[in-house]
Amino acid sequence: MKKVIQSFSLLLVIFLFIAGCGNNGQDDSAEGAEGDSDTLVLAQASDIPSIDPQNSLSTTGDRVHRNLFSRLFIWDNDLDLQEDLVDTYEQVDEETWHFHLKEGVTFHNGDSLTAEDVKFSLERVMTDETLKEYPYFGQLDEVNALDDLTVEIITDGPMPTLLNLLAKSGSDVLPKDYFEEVGVEEFQNNPIGSGPYKFVEWVKDDRVVLEANEDYFGEDPKWQNVEVRAITESSTRIGELLTGGVDIITDVPPNEWDRVDADPEASLINGDTTRVNLLMVRTTDEYVTSDPLVREAIDLAIDNQAIIDSVLQGNGISVRTRVPEGVFGSATELVDTQVHDVEKAKELLTEAGYPDGVDITFTASRGRYPLDSEIAQLIGSMLEEAGFNVNLELLESSAFLDKYNSNSNDELIMIGLADGLLDASYSLVHYTEERAEGQTDYQNDEVEELFNLAGRNLDEGEREEQYQRIQEIIAEERPHIFINQSVVSYGVSDYLNFEPRLDEVILFDNITLN
Repeated sequence: MKKVIQSFSLLLVIFLFIAGCGNNGQDDSAEGAEGDSDTLVLAQASDIPSIDPQNSLSTTGDRVHRNLFSRLFIWDNDLDLQEDLVDTYEQVDEETWHFHLKEGVTFHNGDSLTAEDVKFSLERVMTDETLKEYPYFGQLDEVNALDDLTVEIITDGPMPTLLNLLAKSGSDVLPKDYFEEVGVEEFQNNPIGSGPYKFVEWVKDDRVVLEANEDYFGEDPKWQNVEVRAITESSTRIGELLTGGVDIITDVPPNEWDRVDADPEASLINGDTTRVNLLMVRTTDEYVTSDPLVREAIDLAIDNQAIIDSVLQGNGISVRTRVPEGVFGSATELVDTQVHDVEKAKELLTEAGYPDGVDITFTASRGRYPLDSEIAQLIGSMLEEAGFNVNLELLESSAFLDKYNSNSNDELIMIGLADGLLDASYSLVHYTEERAEGQTDYQNDEVEELFNLAGRNLDEGEREEQYQRIQEIIAEERPHIFINQSVVSYGVSDYLNFEPRLDEVILFDNITLN
C-alpha cells in the first residue's frame, strides 16, 4: 500500500505541475464580476441537470431552483425551518395539516399564487414516477385547496418529517394554469416561479441567467442580475475568479487551496456538508458483486484515510454510513472509522472462488467533484493490489450523469450524494426496494420494515434507533461502500460577504457586498 501511495503522489505532483502551467481559460464574455454592484456571477463545477425543480435532485440545480421558485417553508442560515409561502399553519390531527398562504404572492408572469397551485405542484411530484423527486413524496396521501389561500395536506399516517419535506427540493410551487397551458417542454424553455429571481435564459453546459423579481413578496432582491456558470475544469474556474471573470466559485480542490489563498483579492472559505462519497454496487446475480464476500473484499481493499490524507490533504472524514454527522439519525459509531485490511480482502476473494483475481468495471466522473478522477485512480490501484482486475471508466460530467441516470453502469459507480432533508430518511430511502431498483437492486426485509416504521414514528428517540439499525445492516451488507464525508471549499472575491451552509444551498440574497 505504501508503494501505491508513493506512486500516486508522484503522479499527482506531475498533474499539479501541468495544471499550474495551463491556461487560466478566462472567458471575456462573462460580464458583471469585478465587484459590479448589480450583477453576481457564480461558477459551479457542473451544469444544472434540469430547470424543472421536481426532476433535478442535485445540489447544482437546487442552487438555481431555490432562488427561482418558492416553497411552503425554507431553511434559514442556521438551518432552522422558517415559513416561506406559509403565513400560519396548524396540525389538525396526526395525519392532517392546514397551511394558510401569504396574501398577494404572484408568479413572475403576474398570476396570483393560490392553494390550487400548491395542490397541483405537490400532486405532480406525488404521482409522476418519472420525476427524480418522486420517491421522497410517497407519504403524502392527499392535498386539498380548502379556499384560495388554505391548503390541506393529509399524510398516509403520522409523518414526523412533513415540514422538512415542504422545504426541500421538489416541493417548489409551480403555476398550475401556465404549466397546463404550455406543457412540460415549453415550461422548461421558459420556467415561471415566484422566487426573488426570474428566468432569463439557460445555455446548457454554459450558464443560467436570472434577473431580479421586482414584485417579489419578500425583501427586495439584492442583485439586479445573476449568472450561474458551469466551468468543469477547476483550474479554469479558479482562473476566472482570480482574473475577475466571476465573483464566487464552488468546489475548489485541495491542491488549489494555496493558489486561491495567495491571491490578494480572493479568499478560500471551507464549509461542512452532508455529502458522502460512495460506491454504488450492483447486487444482482449477473454481477460478481452479487456475492457478499466480493463486496466485503472491495470495502476492505480501500483505505479511506489514505485517500483523505494523500489526495484530499485531510479534507474529509472516513465514514461507513450514508447518514453523516449533522443529520438526524446518524449512527456515530460508523463515522470517522474504516475497515481497511488488504490481506483479508485477498482471502475473501479466494473464498468467493477467485484465487487468481476477478474482473470488475468501475465508473467514475472526471471533474464533477474535486479530484474525483484522482480518487478513482487511487481506489482502482487499491483494488488491484487486493486481486481485482479493474476496468476504470472515467467520464466527463455530462456523460457520467447520462450513465448514472440511465442505470447503465456495471459493478461499481462512484458518486457523491448529499442530504436535502437533514433527516436520515432522505439517505436511507436508497435501501428500500423501490428506490434501489435499477441502481443496486438491493433488498432486505428488515430494512424495508424499519424504514416504513420510522417514517411514521413520532417518538424521536425510537425513530433514531430504527434509522441507526438500518445503517448497521447496510454497513454489513454493502449495497453502498462508503469513502468519506466531504468538506466543500469555495473561492470568494474579497469584496463579497459569504457564509457556506451545511446543506450547500446558496441563497443569492445572502451574498452581499462589503
